[in-house]
Amino acid sequence: MSDFKRVSDIASRLPGAEQSISWGTPSFKVRNSMFLRQHEDPDLIVLKVAKEEREALTGERPETFIVTPHYENYAYMLVRTADLDKQELRELITDAWRLVAPKRAVRAYDDGAA
Repeated sequence: MSDFKRVSDIASRLPGAEQSISWGTPSFKVRNSMFLRQHEDPDLIVLKVAKEEREALTGERPETFIVTPHYENYAYMLVRTADLDKQELRELITDAWRLVAPKRAVRAYDDGAA
């Protein structure tokens, strides 16, 4: 299974997530707000992330979590998905979804996931 197929399988199950195209690559959005997309390098995804979490992740594992100069001023980072197991990948994608999903949808998801 390709890594973006793994990503897509996780993202497509999140409430309100819709597959789209962004900058010529497959992406996922909620209400037209992107939370991830496939990077031009097929080994990477572009993932929305809180800046504090981005600093921690890139500091701990800079070979897996990457911030290029292009993304320095945006709340996104590049992620080498092959380095992640399914659980860690699911957590990262779900956290990215939480940043763009309506609060009501997040509460309903959390109530159902508990």
